[in-house]
Amino acid sequence: MSKNVIEMDNITKRFGSFTAVDDVTFHLRKGEIHALLGENGAGKTTLVNVLFGLYAHEGGTIRINDEFATLNNPNDANDYGIGMVHQHFMLVQNFTVLESIILGDEPAKGGILNMREARRKVIEISERYKLAIDPDAEISEITVGQQQRVEILKMLFRENEILIFDEPTAVLIPQEIDELMKIMRQLAEEGKSIIFITHKLNEIQQVADRVTILRKGKHVATRNVADTSADEMSELMVGRAVDLQVDKGHVVRGDIVFSCENITVKRELSEKNAVHDVSLEVRAGEIVSIAGVDGNGQSELVYALTGITPPNEGRIFLNGVDISKFSIRERTKAGMAHIPEDRQRYGLILDYTLANNLVLQTYYEPRFQNHGFMRSGNILEYADELIDRFDIRSSEGATSMGRALSGGNQQKTIVARELDRDADIIIAVQPVRGLDVGAIEYIHKQLMDQREKGKGVLLVSFELDEVMNLSDRILVMYEGEIVADLDPDQTDERELGLYMAGKKKEAVNV
Repeated sequence: MSKNVIEMDNITKRFGSFTAVDDVTFHLRKGEIHALLGENGAGKTTLVNVLFGLYAHEGGTIRINDEFATLNNPNDANDYGIGMVHQHFMLVQNFTVLESIILGDEPAKGGILNMREARRKVIEISERYKLAIDPDAEISEITVGQQQRVEILKMLFRENEILIFDEPTAVLIPQEIDELMKIMRQLAEEGKSIIFITHKLNEIQQVADRVTILRKGKHVATRNVADTSADEMSELMVGRAVDLQVDKGHVVRGDIVFSCENITVKRELSEKNAVHDVSLEVRAGEIVSIAGVDGNGQSELVYALTGITPPNEGRIFLNGVDISKFSIRERTKAGMAHIPEDRQRYGLILDYTLANNLVLQTYYEPRFQNHGFMRSGNILEYADELIDRFDIRSSEGATSMGRALSGGNQQKTIVARELDRDADIIIAVQPVRGLDVGAIEYIHKQLMDQREKGKGVLLVSFELDEVMNLSDRILVMYEGEIVADLDPDQTDERELGLYMAGKKKEAVNV
């Protein structure tokens, strides 16, 4: 049996009166991939943040390679050979890929930065692990999948032996997830030890050796993955059986509630189109999904539809009204809800309280303000109701700051706010990103409930099982165009993948 490289015994971490991690013991063996599984707010990220020196713990001990360790900051963790890919990437947007990788560990010769040696080493590592990157690209210009590669390369550049991946697949498409699983297995085979935080049971079964399950800050079980079924892990995590199969029943389509005609959006600093001549329609009582590999124009299309950026050409209609020139608030008041892909950039104000984030779209209504003065009591009462209904977990309830919430609970905050507004069209981009199976089950049922109420849902997702499970129609985007309009009952993931890869195209009339 391999020896333990990490021994966290009886770890306790509190935030005020809230106990986020309660007497948890976690051991990591050399050369293993050990998954940490739990609901949003179960304490997974808090536990590894203690190990990475971001949080001081109130109780328990940490041993690293049989040595008692005091970790006051991430530099201490790096000194012990610990690296971490955070759920929300820690990258400087106007740095190049190369500058971001070497930041804090710059190779120097005679006091002079040796960029040639840094470039050689980065390229060598990227080729060895098949982590293709452009060293000279700016972080702001690359996809989230490429940004994650940069985070992984940062760890490998520093030659870390203990690697922490916090929800690494939450923003990746299926092909990138498969690549990451292979890389993690390769790293483990080379003797590196990996802590893998995830909500996705199939990924744990695919790559992990053991799994430790947390629930509400407490250790529930540690199991060998090979001896544990997905259903067992799910029930241990949530405390009850979970059903992720959606019974769609018969779709009753109404009139067209939302449509766009000939939308074209040019790429920044380029003459090329990110979106080219896209038309689509969503009827009342149906879920239309847009599937595709990330970077094929989905983001730019959604930005145009929701008013974040104007299209270069084309028109947008909601309930028969041309809203192409409407502001975001005007679109909101006209009946549009938007669950954005980037929850921190477009979904929340991180330095606002949870309560204030929940009324970002409605704070100006009479129930929440009176002659310009906020009705705090009404806001808190409304927030408490949504917190309870959507199971949003935080240390201080409605008064918690947005940035203090876990990624999954930030996502639930946005979903609660947008779905509670009785909108006619819900544009949902990766709505269950970073959520646990219990929350996924709930959100999927909420979207189906919107459909049954006669609302239109435009779902943009990179999760093919989610697309196949929820959709009444599937549109596939490739290189900025709609290349297929499919019936989920008449297709499968293999055919969908061919369209997504541009290897198949049909005449589309949406």
